[in-house]
Amino acid sequence: NQGKDGRFPSSLPTNVPTKSVQWGYKPWRMAVLLGQMGRIGFNRLVPDAELFHSTEHLLMPLRGVPTVLTIHDLIPKLFPAYHKKLNYWYLNAAMPLYCRRADAIVAVSQATRQDIVTQYSIDPAKIHVVYEAPASHFQPVSPARVSQIRQTYDLPDRFLLHLSTIEPRKNLNRLLDALKALRLSFPNLFLVLAGGKGWLTDSFFAKIEADGLQDAVKLLGWVPDEDLPAVLAAADLAVQPSLYEGFGLPILEHMASGQVVAASNAGPHPEVGGEAAVYFDPKNVEEMTAVIHRLLTDKEEYQHRRQLGLTHAQKFSWERAAQETIAIYDALLGR
Repeated sequence: NQGKDGRFPSSLPTNVPTKSVQWGYKPWRMAVLLGQMGRIGFNRLVPDAELFHSTEHLLMPLRGVPTVLTIHDLIPKLFPAYHKKLNYWYLNAAMPLYCRRADAIVAVSQATRQDIVTQYSIDPAKIHVVYEAPASHFQPVSPARVSQIRQTYDLPDRFLLHLSTIEPRKNLNRLLDALKALRLSFPNLFLVLAGGKGWLTDSFFAKIEADGLQDAVKLLGWVPDEDLPAVLAAADLAVQPSLYEGFGLPILEHMASGQVVAASNAGPHPEVGGEAAVYFDPKNVEEMTAVIHRLLTDKEEYQHRRQLGLTHAQKFSWERAAQETIAIYDALLGR
């Protein structure tokens, strides 16, 4: 769908045939749902398709064509309060149907696979786990590059870094509580947020004001790919305190860039971070604070986990993900 801001990836080879529709996102989503409900095939849009793979929560109805659906998470089902009402209604009506209609499902983690089985009663045999991976530009950078980025973004001397969109399930209100407690021991410690503003953010920004942390929290917004690894490396520690994730890709992006991660033990985080990350109960501010404090003060453990993280991140690659995905295609096509 190239309606509004839709576009093909810039990395797509020019000799690859492309097809698109020029619809707005909401009309297109509704058309797909109604097509699935009415069993109306959209084959005329892709007349030569041998297989169709949807990598978002939207499965176009096709007759006689095997389909694959990637599920990144079940947030609308598990955390309905964190979604706008219209989006909540749509996804909870559509997702169980799309999962039943798909010939194969790709889940991005074992945790997400189990959520699909539990919440939608889908046969686990047709759900395949294919892990995501950090992009190739996430790698350690030189001290000179870090110094340059510090100046470019006016980064504080000491800071915790959180990488993601700002939204309720990221659990940033509790991270503010931890920051306030940590500043008793580290008065010059800041929190830097790299990522755009999402939705339902009013309470977070109100809490910054109420807690008097206006000068201790720095919002970078969206950071270009070429700058992000150095921003990650400049931090004293990465903190990912989410209440729920489908995968938790920032954990691997931090590790691949040489940064140590303190993360919640929710969902797939322990599955993704392995033994390299340090975990805490996301609802326990005291535990979160203690883990962060330990990693800020124990330099030996910090360096040990930095090396563990660099090694661990190398286990994940998009080449491996592509091979595992092709194997799913081949099985559906009888190859």
